[in-house]
Amino acid sequence: MIRTFVHLEFLKRSRSTSFARSLAIGVFLGFMALLLLCYLLLIGIGMKYIIEKVFSPESTAIFLNSYLVYFFLVEVIYRYFVQQLPVFSLESFLHLPIPKSGIIHYLLISSFISPLTIVPLLLFGPFAYLEIMPNYGGLASVVWLGSVLLTSWSIHWFMLWFKQRFEDSFIVIVVIFGVILFGSGSSYFGWFDIGAFFEPVFTFALEHAVPVVLLAVVAVCSYFLCFAFYRQNAYLEDIGDEDPYHTGAASLGFLSKFGMPGEMANLEWKLILRHKKSRTYLTLCLFFLLYGLIFYINPAYTSDEGFSYLFIFVGMFISGIFMLQYGQLFLSWNSASFDFFLHQRRGLEALVKGKYLLFAGISVICFLLSIPYAYFGWDILWIHLATFLFNMGITIHLVIFLALWKPKPMDLNKGAIFNYEGIGIAQFLMIIPMFAAPYAVFLPVAYFMGDYEGLIALGVVGLIGMIAYPKLSAISVQRVHNNKYEISSSFRQEL
Repeated sequence: MIRTFVHLEFLKRSRSTSFARSLAIGVFLGFMALLLLCYLLLIGIGMKYIIEKVFSPESTAIFLNSYLVYFFLVEVIYRYFVQQLPVFSLESFLHLPIPKSGIIHYLLISSFISPLTIVPLLLFGPFAYLEIMPNYGGLASVVWLGSVLLTSWSIHWFMLWFKQRFEDSFIVIVVIFGVILFGSGSSYFGWFDIGAFFEPVFTFALEHAVPVVLLAVVAVCSYFLCFAFYRQNAYLEDIGDEDPYHTGAASLGFLSKFGMPGEMANLEWKLILRHKKSRTYLTLCLFFLLYGLIFYINPAYTSDEGFSYLFIFVGMFISGIFMLQYGQLFLSWNSASFDFFLHQRRGLEALVKGKYLLFAGISVICFLLSIPYAYFGWDILWIHLATFLFNMGITIHLVIFLALWKPKPMDLNKGAIFNYEGIGIAQFLMIIPMFAAPYAVFLPVAYFMGDYEGLIALGVVGLIGMIAYPKLSAISVQRVHNNKYEISSSFRQEL
Protein backbone atom coordinates (compact mmCIF):
# COMPACT_ATOMS: atom_id res chain seq x y z
CA MET A 1 0.00 0.00 0.00
CA ILE A 2 2.84 2.40 0.83
CA ARG A 3 4.42 1.70 -2.54
CA THR A 4 1.08 2.55 -4.19
CA PHE A 5 0.89 5.86 -2.35
CA VAL A 6 4.45 6.74 -3.36
CA HIS A 7 3.73 5.82 -6.97
CA LEU A 8 0.58 7.97 -7.06
CA GLU A 9 2.40 10.90 -5.53
CA PHE A 10 5.15 10.58 -8.15
CA LEU A 11 2.58 10.53 -10.96
CA LYS A 12 0.83 13.58 -9.53
CA ARG A 13 4.04 15.59 -9.45
CA SER A 14 5.48 14.42 -12.77
CA ARG A 15 2.26 15.16 -14.65
CA SER A 16 1.97 18.67 -13.27
CA THR A 17 2.37 21.52 -15.77
CA SER A 18 4.90 23.10 -13.42
CA PHE A 19 6.97 19.91 -13.06
CA ALA A 20 10.09 21.33 -14.73
CA ARG A 21 10.04 24.47 -12.61
CA SER A 22 9.35 22.49 -9.42
CA LEU A 23 12.19 20.11 -10.26
CA ALA A 24 14.64 22.96 -10.83
CA ILE A 25 13.62 24.65 -7.59
CA GLY A 26 13.83 21.31 -5.78
CA VAL A 27 17.37 20.70 -7.02
CA PHE A 28 18.43 24.18 -5.95
CA LEU A 29 16.80 23.83 -2.51
CA GLY A 30 18.32 20.38 -2.12
CA PHE A 31 21.77 21.80 -2.79
CA MET A 32 21.19 24.63 -0.29
CA ALA A 33 19.88 22.16 2.31
CA LEU A 34 22.95 19.96 1.82
CA LEU A 35 25.20 23.00 2.22
CA LEU A 36 23.44 24.04 5.44
CA LEU A 37 23.63 20.50 6.82
CA CYS A 38 27.38 20.49 6.12
CA TYR A 39 27.70 23.75 8.08
CA LEU A 40 25.79 22.18 10.97
CA LEU A 41 28.12 19.19 10.91
CA LEU A 42 31.15 21.51 11.08
CA ILE A 43 29.57 23.32 14.04
CA GLY A 44 28.98 19.95 15.70
CA ILE A 45 32.62 18.93 15.19
CA GLY A 46 33.88 22.21 16.59
CA MET A 47 31.37 22.48 19.46
CA LYS A 48 33.60 20.79 22.02
CA TYR A 49 36.54 23.07 21.24
CA ILE A 50 34.41 26.23 21.09
CA ILE A 51 32.92 25.55 24.53
CA GLU A 52 36.34 24.82 26.03
CA LYS A 53 37.99 27.91 24.56
CA VAL A 54 35.20 30.44 25.12
CA PHE A 55 33.66 29.29 28.42
CA SER A 56 36.33 27.01 29.96
CA PRO A 57 33.86 25.00 32.11
CA GLU A 58 34.88 22.29 34.55
CA SER A 59 32.85 19.74 32.56
CA THR A 60 32.07 20.44 28.92
CA ALA A 61 29.30 17.81 28.83
CA ILE A 62 27.48 19.15 31.91
CA PHE A 63 27.84 22.70 30.60
CA LEU A 64 26.20 21.71 27.31
CA ASN A 65 23.46 19.81 29.17
CA SER A 66 22.50 23.01 30.98
CA TYR A 67 21.96 24.77 27.63
CA LEU A 68 20.26 21.99 25.67
CA VAL A 69 16.82 23.27 26.68
CA TYR A 70 17.45 26.43 24.63
CA PHE A 71 18.15 24.34 21.56
CA PHE A 72 14.82 22.59 22.05
CA LEU A 73 13.04 25.93 22.53
CA VAL A 74 14.51 27.11 19.23
CA GLU A 75 13.46 23.80 17.71
CA VAL A 76 9.87 24.41 18.80
CA ILE A 77 9.97 27.75 16.97
CA TYR A 78 11.49 26.57 13.70
CA ARG A 79 9.36 23.43 13.63
CA TYR A 80 6.26 25.56 14.14
CA PHE A 81 7.11 27.75 11.16
CA VAL A 82 9.17 25.46 8.91
CA GLN A 83 7.90 21.94 9.56
CA GLN A 84 5.30 21.00 6.97
CA LEU A 85 2.08 19.32 7.94
CA PRO A 86 1.53 16.07 6.03
CA VAL A 87 -0.03 17.00 2.70
CA PHE A 88 -2.11 14.31 1.06
CA SER A 89 -5.35 14.16 -0.93
CA LEU A 90 -7.36 12.46 1.80
CA GLU A 91 -10.66 13.10 0.02
CA SER A 92 -9.38 10.95 -2.87
CA PHE A 93 -8.90 7.88 -0.69
CA LEU A 94 -11.27 8.01 2.29
CA HIS A 95 -14.21 6.65 0.28
CA LEU A 96 -12.16 3.66 -0.96
CA PRO A 97 -11.79 0.32 0.89
CA ILE A 98 -8.39 1.33 2.29
CA PRO A 99 -7.73 1.19 6.05
CA LYS A 100 -7.79 4.73 7.37
CA SER A 101 -5.08 3.87 9.88
CA GLY A 102 -2.75 2.88 7.03
CA ILE A 103 -3.23 6.25 5.34
CA ILE A 104 -2.53 8.13 8.57
CA HIS A 105 0.57 6.05 9.34
CA TYR A 106 1.85 6.80 5.83
CA LEU A 107 1.27 10.53 6.38
CA LEU A 108 3.09 10.64 9.70
CA ILE A 109 6.02 8.47 8.63
CA SER A 110 6.50 10.49 5.42
CA SER A 111 6.55 13.71 7.45
CA PHE A 112 9.46 12.27 9.44
CA ILE A 113 11.60 12.02 6.30
CA SER A 114 13.00 15.54 6.45
CA PRO A 115 16.37 17.30 6.90
CA LEU A 116 15.01 18.66 10.19
CA THR A 117 15.09 15.13 11.57
CA ILE A 118 18.88 14.84 11.36
CA VAL A 119 19.73 18.34 12.58
CA PRO A 120 20.30 17.23 16.23
CA LEU A 121 22.30 14.22 15.00
CA LEU A 122 24.67 16.46 13.01
CA LEU A 123 25.01 18.96 15.85
CA PHE A 124 25.42 16.61 18.82
CA GLY A 125 26.64 13.38 17.21
CA PRO A 126 30.25 14.63 16.87
CA PHE A 127 30.14 15.99 20.44
CA ALA A 128 29.04 12.59 21.75
CA TYR A 129 31.92 10.94 19.88
CA LEU A 130 34.65 13.50 20.71
CA GLU A 131 33.74 14.42 24.29
CA ILE A 132 31.38 11.94 25.94
CA MET A 133 32.79 8.67 24.60
CA PRO A 134 36.40 9.30 25.82
CA ASN A 135 35.27 10.54 29.26
CA TYR A 136 32.15 8.50 30.02
CA GLY A 137 32.34 5.47 27.72
CA GLY A 138 30.69 4.28 24.54
CA LEU A 139 27.40 3.23 26.18
CA ALA A 140 27.02 6.62 27.86
CA SER A 141 27.58 8.42 24.55
CA VAL A 142 24.89 6.31 22.86
CA VAL A 143 22.40 6.84 25.70
CA TRP A 144 23.06 10.59 25.84
CA LEU A 145 22.79 11.05 22.08
CA GLY A 146 19.69 8.86 22.04
CA SER A 147 18.10 11.06 24.72
CA VAL A 148 18.76 14.19 22.65
CA LEU A 149 17.41 12.61 19.45
CA LEU A 150 14.29 11.21 21.12
CA THR A 151 13.53 14.60 22.67
CA SER A 152 13.81 16.24 19.25
CA TRP A 153 11.64 13.60 17.58
CA SER A 154 9.03 13.90 20.34
CA ILE A 155 8.86 17.61 19.53
CA HIS A 156 8.36 16.67 15.86
CA TRP A 157 5.24 14.61 16.54
CA PHE A 158 3.95 16.99 19.17
CA MET A 159 4.21 20.03 16.85
CA LEU A 160 2.37 18.15 14.10
CA TRP A 161 -0.48 17.59 16.52
CA PHE A 162 -0.25 21.11 17.94
CA LYS A 163 -0.34 22.91 14.57
CA GLN A 164 -3.34 20.92 13.38
CA ARG A 165 -5.14 21.13 16.70
CA PHE A 166 -4.95 24.90 17.05
CA GLU A 167 -4.90 25.84 13.33
CA ASP A 168 -2.48 28.79 13.57
CA SER A 169 -4.50 30.45 16.33
CA PHE A 170 -3.11 33.91 16.98
CA ILE A 171 -3.70 33.61 20.74
CA VAL A 172 -1.81 30.32 20.87
CA ILE A 173 1.10 31.85 18.94
CA VAL A 174 1.24 34.73 21.43
CA VAL A 175 1.22 32.25 24.32
CA ILE A 176 4.08 30.20 22.76
CA PHE A 177 6.27 33.22 22.25
CA GLY A 178 5.35 34.56 25.67
CA VAL A 179 6.51 31.33 27.33
CA ILE A 180 9.73 31.25 25.30
CA LEU A 181 10.52 34.91 25.93
CA PHE A 182 9.73 34.56 29.63
CA GLY A 183 11.93 31.48 29.94
CA SER A 184 14.83 33.10 28.08
CA GLY A 185 14.36 36.44 29.82
CA SER A 186 14.24 34.89 33.27
CA SER A 187 17.59 33.24 32.63
CA TYR A 188 19.07 36.43 31.16
CA PHE A 189 18.03 38.57 34.13
CA GLY A 190 18.85 35.87 36.67
CA TRP A 191 15.32 35.23 37.89
CA PHE A 192 15.12 31.54 37.08
CA ASP A 193 17.50 29.34 35.07
CA ILE A 194 15.39 26.89 33.07
CA GLY A 195 18.58 25.34 31.67
CA ALA A 196 19.70 24.29 35.14
CA PHE A 197 16.24 22.83 35.76
CA PHE A 198 16.46 20.42 32.78
CA GLU A 199 20.21 19.77 32.99
CA PRO A 200 19.94 16.78 35.43
CA VAL A 201 17.86 14.84 32.88
CA PHE A 202 20.68 14.70 30.35
CA THR A 203 23.43 14.48 32.95
CA PHE A 204 21.66 11.41 34.38
CA ALA A 205 21.82 9.91 30.87
CA LEU A 206 25.62 9.89 31.20
CA GLU A 207 25.32 7.33 34.01
CA HIS A 208 22.12 5.35 33.44
CA ALA A 209 19.91 4.23 30.55
CA VAL A 210 16.68 5.24 32.32
CA PRO A 211 16.32 8.64 30.56
CA VAL A 212 16.54 7.19 27.07
CA VAL A 213 13.89 4.58 27.93
CA LEU A 214 11.53 7.22 29.36
CA LEU A 215 12.09 9.54 26.40
CA ALA A 216 11.41 6.65 24.03
CA VAL A 217 8.05 6.19 25.76
CA VAL A 218 7.40 9.94 25.39
CA ALA A 219 8.24 9.78 21.67
CA VAL A 220 5.88 6.84 21.13
CA CYS A 221 3.11 8.57 23.09
CA SER A 222 3.54 11.79 21.08
CA TYR A 223 3.36 9.78 17.84
CA PHE A 224 0.13 8.07 18.82
CA LEU A 225 -1.32 11.34 20.14
CA CYS A 226 -0.77 12.76 16.66
CA PHE A 227 -2.03 9.56 15.03
CA ALA A 228 -5.21 9.48 17.12
CA PHE A 229 -6.02 13.11 16.33
CA TYR A 230 -5.51 12.70 12.58
CA ARG A 231 -7.49 9.48 12.48
CA GLN A 232 -10.34 10.96 14.49
CA ASN A 233 -10.61 14.01 12.20
CA ALA A 234 -9.97 12.36 8.82
CA TYR A 235 -13.52 12.56 7.46
CA LEU A 236 -14.86 14.11 4.31
CA GLU A 237 -17.22 16.24 6.39
CA ASP A 238 -14.28 17.69 8.34
CA ILE A 239 -12.44 18.49 5.13
CA GLY A 240 -15.31 20.71 4.05
CA ASP A 241 -15.81 22.44 7.39
CA GLU A 242 -15.97 26.21 7.31
CA ASP A 243 -12.81 27.96 8.36
CA PRO A 244 -13.26 29.60 11.78
CA TYR A 245 -11.86 32.80 10.31
CA HIS A 246 -14.86 33.17 7.97
CA THR A 247 -16.64 35.60 10.25
CA GLY A 248 -17.96 39.09 9.88
CA ALA A 249 -15.94 40.13 12.91
CA ALA A 250 -12.81 40.03 10.73
CA SER A 251 -14.04 43.07 8.83
CA LEU A 252 -12.26 46.39 9.36
CA GLY A 253 -15.18 48.77 8.92
CA PHE A 254 -13.16 51.98 9.23
CA LEU A 255 -11.48 51.22 5.89
CA SER A 256 -14.73 52.05 4.13
CA LYS A 257 -13.94 55.72 4.78
CA PHE A 258 -11.31 55.48 2.04
CA GLY A 259 -13.87 54.71 -0.65
CA MET A 260 -13.49 51.84 -3.09
CA PRO A 261 -9.75 51.28 -2.29
CA GLY A 262 -10.73 50.96 1.37
CA GLU A 263 -13.30 48.29 0.51
CA MET A 264 -10.63 46.41 -1.44
CA ALA A 265 -8.24 46.70 1.52
CA ASN A 266 -10.98 45.30 3.75
CA LEU A 267 -11.44 42.34 1.40
CA GLU A 268 -7.69 41.81 1.33
CA TRP A 269 -7.61 41.75 5.13
CA LYS A 270 -10.31 39.06 5.14
CA LEU A 271 -8.28 37.12 2.56
CA ILE A 272 -5.24 37.25 4.86
CA LEU A 273 -7.18 35.87 7.83
CA ARG A 274 -8.99 33.15 5.88
CA HIS A 275 -6.05 31.39 4.23
CA LYS A 276 -3.14 29.55 5.79
CA LYS A 277 -0.43 31.00 3.57
CA SER A 278 -1.37 34.65 4.10
CA ARG A 279 -1.94 34.08 7.83
CA THR A 280 1.55 32.64 8.07
CA TYR A 281 3.02 35.78 6.51
CA LEU A 282 1.14 37.92 9.02
CA THR A 283 2.38 35.77 11.89
CA LEU A 284 5.97 35.95 10.66
CA CYS A 285 5.59 39.71 10.47
CA LEU A 286 4.92 39.80 14.21
CA PHE A 287 7.74 37.37 14.89
CA PHE A 288 10.28 39.48 12.97
CA LEU A 289 9.48 42.47 15.15
CA LEU A 290 11.95 40.81 17.53
CA TYR A 291 14.65 40.94 14.86
CA GLY A 292 16.25 43.99 16.48
CA LEU A 293 17.10 42.03 19.62
CA ILE A 294 19.77 40.20 17.64
CA PHE A 295 21.63 43.45 16.91
CA TYR A 296 20.66 46.13 19.41
CA ILE A 297 21.89 44.21 22.45
CA ASN A 298 25.00 42.86 20.74
CA PRO A 299 28.16 44.74 21.83
CA ALA A 300 29.73 44.03 18.44
CA TYR A 301 27.29 46.47 16.82
CA THR A 302 27.53 49.29 19.36
CA SER A 303 29.71 52.34 18.89
CA ASP A 304 30.78 55.22 21.09
CA GLU A 305 30.35 57.62 18.19
CA GLY A 306 27.08 57.55 16.27
CA PHE A 307 25.50 54.18 15.53
CA SER A 308 26.17 51.13 13.41
CA TYR A 309 25.06 51.58 9.79
CA LEU A 310 23.69 48.04 9.92
CA PHE A 311 20.85 49.42 12.06
CA ILE A 312 19.46 51.13 8.94
CA PHE A 313 18.76 47.73 7.41
CA VAL A 314 17.34 46.44 10.69
CA GLY A 315 14.96 49.41 10.89
CA MET A 316 13.88 48.91 7.26
CA PHE A 317 13.30 45.23 7.97
CA ILE A 318 11.23 45.75 11.12
CA SER A 319 8.80 48.30 9.71
CA GLY A 320 8.72 46.96 6.16
CA ILE A 321 8.77 43.19 6.56
CA PHE A 322 5.08 42.77 5.74
CA MET A 323 5.18 44.78 2.52
CA LEU A 324 8.30 42.84 1.51
CA GLN A 325 6.93 39.37 2.26
CA TYR A 326 3.29 39.82 1.38
CA GLY A 327 3.91 42.45 -1.29
CA GLN A 328 6.29 40.26 -3.27
CA LEU A 329 3.21 38.29 -4.40
CA PHE A 330 1.28 41.49 -5.02
CA LEU A 331 -1.33 40.25 -7.53
CA SER A 332 -0.74 36.51 -7.12
CA TRP A 333 -2.91 36.58 -3.99
CA ASN A 334 -5.84 37.51 -6.25
CA SER A 335 -5.00 35.19 -9.14
CA ALA A 336 -8.21 33.18 -8.69
CA SER A 337 -10.42 36.28 -8.80
CA PHE A 338 -8.42 38.61 -11.04
CA ASP A 339 -10.96 38.40 -13.86
CA PHE A 340 -13.60 39.75 -11.50
CA PHE A 341 -11.61 42.93 -10.90
CA LEU A 342 -10.72 43.11 -14.57
CA HIS A 343 -14.36 43.53 -15.58
CA GLN A 344 -15.31 45.99 -12.86
CA ARG A 345 -15.35 49.72 -13.47
CA ARG A 346 -12.10 51.01 -11.95
CA GLY A 347 -11.75 47.59 -10.33
CA LEU A 348 -8.02 47.22 -11.01
CA GLU A 349 -7.29 50.71 -9.72
CA ALA A 350 -9.22 50.01 -6.51
CA LEU A 351 -7.44 46.67 -6.09
CA VAL A 352 -3.96 48.18 -6.44
CA LYS A 353 -4.65 51.21 -4.23
CA GLY A 354 -6.38 48.99 -1.66
CA LYS A 355 -3.18 46.99 -1.32
CA TYR A 356 -1.22 50.20 -0.90
CA LEU A 357 -3.57 51.17 1.91
CA LEU A 358 -3.23 47.80 3.62
CA PHE A 359 0.58 47.79 3.37
CA ALA A 360 0.74 51.28 4.79
CA GLY A 361 -1.62 50.45 7.66
CA ILE A 362 0.27 47.36 8.78
CA SER A 363 3.61 49.21 8.45
CA VAL A 364 2.25 51.89 10.80
CA ILE A 365 1.32 49.19 13.33
CA CYS A 366 4.78 47.60 13.04
CA PHE A 367 6.42 50.98 13.64
CA LEU A 368 4.27 51.66 16.71
CA LEU A 369 5.05 48.20 18.11
CA SER A 370 8.79 48.87 17.60
CA ILE A 371 8.80 52.06 19.70
CA PRO A 372 9.83 50.14 22.88
CA TYR A 373 13.22 49.60 21.19
CA ALA A 374 13.93 53.15 22.41
CA TYR A 375 14.91 51.39 25.64
CA PHE A 376 18.23 50.58 23.93
CA GLY A 377 18.79 54.24 23.02
CA TRP A 378 17.03 57.16 21.39
CA ASP A 379 19.15 56.57 18.28
CA ILE A 380 17.13 53.42 17.64
CA LEU A 381 13.86 55.36 17.71
CA TRP A 382 15.13 57.96 15.20
CA ILE A 383 16.43 55.17 12.95
CA HIS A 384 13.05 53.43 13.03
CA LEU A 385 11.22 56.70 12.31
CA ALA A 386 13.46 57.58 9.35
CA THR A 387 13.34 54.09 7.85
CA PHE A 388 9.58 53.90 8.39
CA LEU A 389 9.06 57.12 6.44
CA PHE A 390 11.35 55.85 3.70
CA ASN A 391 9.42 52.57 3.53
CA MET A 392 6.11 54.42 3.28
CA GLY A 393 7.30 56.82 0.59
CA ILE A 394 9.82 54.87 -1.52
CA THR A 395 10.23 51.18 -0.67
CA ILE A 396 6.53 50.38 -1.02
CA HIS A 397 6.56 51.61 -4.65
CA LEU A 398 9.80 49.77 -5.49
CA VAL A 399 8.49 46.49 -4.09
CA ILE A 400 5.19 46.76 -5.97
CA PHE A 401 6.94 47.75 -9.20
CA LEU A 402 9.09 44.60 -9.07
CA ALA A 403 6.17 42.41 -7.99
CA LEU A 404 4.21 43.41 -11.11
CA TRP A 405 6.83 41.84 -13.37
CA LYS A 406 5.17 38.68 -14.76
CA PRO A 407 3.08 37.67 -11.69
CA LYS A 408 2.26 33.97 -11.40
CA PRO A 409 -0.82 32.10 -10.11
CA MET A 410 -0.95 30.72 -6.59
CA ASP A 411 -3.11 28.44 -4.44
CA LEU A 412 -3.97 30.30 -1.24
CA ASN A 413 -4.86 27.18 0.73
CA LYS A 414 -1.35 25.78 0.73
CA GLY A 415 1.22 26.56 3.40
CA ALA A 416 3.80 29.33 3.16
CA ILE A 417 6.97 27.50 4.15
CA PHE A 418 8.84 25.88 1.22
CA ASN A 419 5.89 26.68 -1.05
CA TYR A 420 7.16 28.55 -4.11
CA GLU A 421 3.95 28.99 -6.04
CA GLY A 422 3.76 32.54 -7.35
CA ILE A 423 7.53 32.99 -6.92
CA GLY A 424 9.59 34.22 -9.86
CA ILE A 425 12.94 35.91 -10.38
CA ALA A 426 11.45 39.27 -9.35
CA GLN A 427 10.64 37.91 -5.90
CA PHE A 428 14.25 36.83 -5.37
CA LEU A 429 15.38 40.35 -6.34
CA MET A 430 13.01 41.98 -3.87
CA ILE A 431 15.73 42.34 -1.24
CA ILE A 432 17.63 44.81 -3.45
CA PRO A 433 15.36 47.84 -2.94
CA MET A 434 15.01 46.93 0.72
CA PHE A 435 18.78 46.98 1.20
CA ALA A 436 20.27 49.27 -1.45
CA ALA A 437 17.75 52.12 -1.77
CA PRO A 438 18.00 53.52 1.80
CA TYR A 439 21.79 53.32 1.77
CA ALA A 440 21.88 55.14 -1.59
CA VAL A 441 20.28 58.09 0.23
CA PHE A 442 21.84 57.72 3.68
CA LEU A 443 25.52 57.01 2.97
CA PRO A 444 26.42 60.06 0.83
CA VAL A 445 24.77 62.48 3.27
CA ALA A 446 26.25 60.70 6.31
CA TYR A 447 29.73 60.78 4.75
CA PHE A 448 29.76 64.51 4.07
CA MET A 449 27.51 65.87 6.84
CA GLY A 450 27.02 63.25 9.60
CA ASP A 451 24.97 60.24 10.64
CA TYR A 452 21.96 62.12 11.97
CA GLU A 453 21.84 64.35 8.91
CA GLY A 454 21.74 61.10 6.91
CA LEU A 455 18.70 59.98 8.90
CA ILE A 456 17.04 63.33 8.25
CA ALA A 457 17.70 62.94 4.53
CA LEU A 458 16.25 59.44 4.65
CA GLY A 459 13.08 60.69 6.33
CA VAL A 460 12.75 63.70 4.01
CA VAL A 461 13.02 61.53 0.89
CA GLY A 462 10.34 59.28 2.37
CA LEU A 463 8.07 62.26 3.02
CA ILE A 464 8.56 63.45 -0.55
CA GLY A 465 7.55 59.99 -1.76
CA MET A 466 4.45 60.08 0.43
CA ILE A 467 3.49 63.50 -0.98
CA ALA A 468 4.03 62.13 -4.49
CA TYR A 469 1.88 59.06 -3.74
CA PRO A 470 -0.85 59.90 -6.30
CA LYS A 471 1.70 60.10 -9.12
CA LEU A 472 3.77 57.09 -8.02
CA SER A 473 0.77 54.83 -7.40
CA ALA A 474 -0.67 55.83 -10.78
CA ILE A 475 2.43 54.31 -12.40
CA SER A 476 1.64 50.91 -10.86
CA VAL A 477 -2.05 51.20 -11.75
CA GLN A 478 -1.21 52.05 -15.35
CA ARG A 479 1.23 49.17 -15.54
CA VAL A 480 -1.48 46.74 -14.42
CA HIS A 481 -3.86 48.19 -17.01
CA ASN A 482 -1.29 47.88 -19.78
CA ASN A 483 -0.61 44.23 -18.99
CA LYS A 484 -4.02 43.16 -17.70
CA TYR A 485 -4.72 40.61 -20.44
CA GLU A 486 -1.27 39.05 -20.20
CA ILE A 487 -1.61 38.84 -16.41
CA SER A 488 -5.11 37.37 -16.66
CA SER A 489 -3.91 34.77 -19.15
CA SER A 490 -1.03 33.70 -16.89
CA PHE A 491 -3.38 33.42 -13.89
CA ARG A 492 -5.61 31.01 -15.82
CA GLN A 493 -2.75 28.54 -16.17
CA GLU A 494 -3.02 25.42 -14.05
CA LEU A 495 -0.65 25.39 -11.08
